[in-house]
Amino acid sequence: MAELGDRAQVVIVGGGIVGCSIAYHLTRRGLTDVLLIEQGQLTSGTTWHAAGLVSQLKSSHSLTRLATYSAQLFEELEAETGQATGYRAPGSISVAADEERWEELLRGMSMARTVGVDIRPIELDEALELCPLLNIDDLVGALFIPRDGVTSPVDTTMALAKGARARGARIVQGTAVTGVVVEDGRAVGVDTEAGRIEAETVVLAAGIWTRQLAATAGVSVPVQACEHFYIVTEPVEGAYPNMPTVRDPSNYTYFKEETGKLMAGFFEPRGKVWNLDGIPRDLQFKTLPEDWEHVGPIFERAIHRMPVLGEAGLQLFFNGPEAFTPDGVYYLGESPEVDRCFVAAGFNSVGIQSAGGVGWVLADWIVDDHPPMDLSMVDIRRSFGFQCEPAYLDARIPESLGLLYAMHWPFRQYETARNIRRSPLHERIDAAGAVFGEVGGWERPNWYAAPGQEREYRYSWGPQNWFEASEVECDAVRNAVGLFDQTSFAKFTVEGPDAMALLNWVCANEVDVPVGRAVYTQWLNDCGGIEADLTVTRRGENSYWVVTSAGTATRDWAWLRRAARGKGVVIEDVTDHYAVLGVMGPNSRSVLNQLCDADLGNDGFPFGTAQDLCVAGAEALALRMTYVGELGWELYVPSEHAVALHDAVVEAGSPLGLRHAGYHAMNTLRMEAAYCHWGHDITDEDTPLEAGLGFAVAWDKAGGFRGRDALAAQREGPRTKRLIKFRLEDPDWLLYHDEPIYCDGQLVGRTSSGMWSYTEKRALALGYVECADGVTKDWVEAGRFEIEVAGVPIAASASIRSFYDPRKERVRL
Repeated sequence: MAELGDRAQVVIVGGGIVGCSIAYHLTRRGLTDVLLIEQGQLTSGTTWHAAGLVSQLKSSHSLTRLATYSAQLFEELEAETGQATGYRAPGSISVAADEERWEELLRGMSMARTVGVDIRPIELDEALELCPLLNIDDLVGALFIPRDGVTSPVDTTMALAKGARARGARIVQGTAVTGVVVEDGRAVGVDTEAGRIEAETVVLAAGIWTRQLAATAGVSVPVQACEHFYIVTEPVEGAYPNMPTVRDPSNYTYFKEETGKLMAGFFEPRGKVWNLDGIPRDLQFKTLPEDWEHVGPIFERAIHRMPVLGEAGLQLFFNGPEAFTPDGVYYLGESPEVDRCFVAAGFNSVGIQSAGGVGWVLADWIVDDHPPMDLSMVDIRRSFGFQCEPAYLDARIPESLGLLYAMHWPFRQYETARNIRRSPLHERIDAAGAVFGEVGGWERPNWYAAPGQEREYRYSWGPQNWFEASEVECDAVRNAVGLFDQTSFAKFTVEGPDAMALLNWVCANEVDVPVGRAVYTQWLNDCGGIEADLTVTRRGENSYWVVTSAGTATRDWAWLRRAARGKGVVIEDVTDHYAVLGVMGPNSRSVLNQLCDADLGNDGFPFGTAQDLCVAGAEALALRMTYVGELGWELYVPSEHAVALHDAVVEAGSPLGLRHAGYHAMNTLRMEAAYCHWGHDITDEDTPLEAGLGFAVAWDKAGGFRGRDALAAQREGPRTKRLIKFRLEDPDWLLYHDEPIYCDGQLVGRTSSGMWSYTEKRALALGYVECADGVTKDWVEAGRFEIEVAGVPIAASASIRSFYDPRKERVRL
């Protein structure tokens, strides 16, 4: 134990480029008591055989920001450490062989500009000049990123390790970590082959081993090794030094010049899972057998794009294991199950280009106890325990690997590992024509097909085949009544003598309210950022009901559980015990009046309250709340009574225009009403004041609330960042998210979400804009706004208030 020691402030498990980057960045933050443990040699897991691409353009603003940081770091690392990294910036070309792929690339280009990436379309002749080996005959467009790079994965890792050592970090090789030590819900060390090491923080950056190591601490990390293939040719004429990397996503291939040779790497449509039941401890510098039967069809497509491949000799067919996740995005952050157990794993073949940014943000997260930017897209708290089941991984991971180079269609639904969780109403809504999507394992009705209409998606960047069906659903909610199956909402009970005090500290709004009051609130971090957006209903003096979204269930449960530690409360997840029927629209009161004897008028049942009702013979908790901007109730009913209640509501509502409505319609309706969606419009780096949610802040409540001091300080100054509502004035374009926003020709922000509005007959968006002098009503009204879509600036109207029902009168009909 002399080399290992018996304690360290931070223990990092895994000596690939990610683990070394975390160690490097921790020491840069001044935390030098860092021990990195690698069971083999540094880079011997996956890093050593990576292609070394450093691409800046990713699928979202946050991922692109992390990748651009990596490129900058790798460019400067050799000068700092004296260790050569092999980094160079030959640029990259992405090509499109059809118009829809070209639109995808152009939309990505617009998003990347919000991060400052130098990116531009080029003529095909210029693409051929930059890469003479390229077949351009069937291409419709190409993008060029001049500063995209390539690096030596091994040398770059060694440079990071050298930089970390220079500031005091210890790196031990040849010793395996066998488990994480947990006491009272907190990681306090690791067990190794050489004995136990105490630690204040443990970081799991063990690549393809992470799932099985995390399981020793009761932590779920759904990563799975897959086989990843590339070939390297003999030297070929025309493969010149610093030739740009070429990506041909439609043909699932990337190409890179390699010392006068050509490397071609493949992301085949269906990946190949490797060692589902676990990875051997002694695996180092492992290669897997060739599989031409699996790769052959993709190789043929690669020859089409680079014809020289059909003539060149092959020097190497490489197959090596890499870690992939169910949604194709890596995991970062503190685990929801165990305090101070951090995860950085599942890099889906982008570990090299992500490692610099990952090391930066995770080091800040460990030191500051919160991330330095919105990381919700990669946060480990987006995962669910069932995703670690081998059968689930075996079904889903091959699809997620294949989607890396597939079209990233808006609203695309996974096809594998479905029907994990079903509402008690599933058969009823299926019979009504539901076309299902999946969130958090839940099968949810996204839209309802008309009789005779096909019940599957036809994807495009324009209006998809469900647009007309969703319009009918939206019209019913706006003018009659819609029925939503909202069973997937996560539901927690909080009970005990400290329930009120706990929730009043966690919630920005006042929850010391009369029994039966439902409170819309946010949970804030110490910086005033929004960690959760939900409702809290007081059920008794010491009893509360918390309702949040399906996608944030793990995250919000972890936040609540941590806040409750040491308090006199019992919290329980009762999600599966209750179905939820949303009865929404101006006729909703008329429907429910037929089914219960309660006074549902504004005096007898005001907005923002809850009552226990007998509805069609079923005992239900009725909340007068809405996410669609209309009069309505959410009915929480024991699962065994859900079908009977559904049938009664349908029977009573049909003469009044009732229609089943899905989540696409809900998204449109909430956009029209300008209701925020956590993870898009509000995140942990946005405050209620910036998001226009100051009305949900109880500034003067007894005892204050978490984040109040930071929020109060922001309250004193001008609102320099603010969430604004936009309407695109050209009806031929749709908005999704991350599109650049310009005011008087200057980039001022980006959209956070977008959706087509059947009421406005235009695309609507929410988006944050910034102005040093303050984003005021006068500034918004005086500005000339444009939103860039696929490289085209489109005129947009901007408003502080929602375009639909700006005074929110409809919910109180």
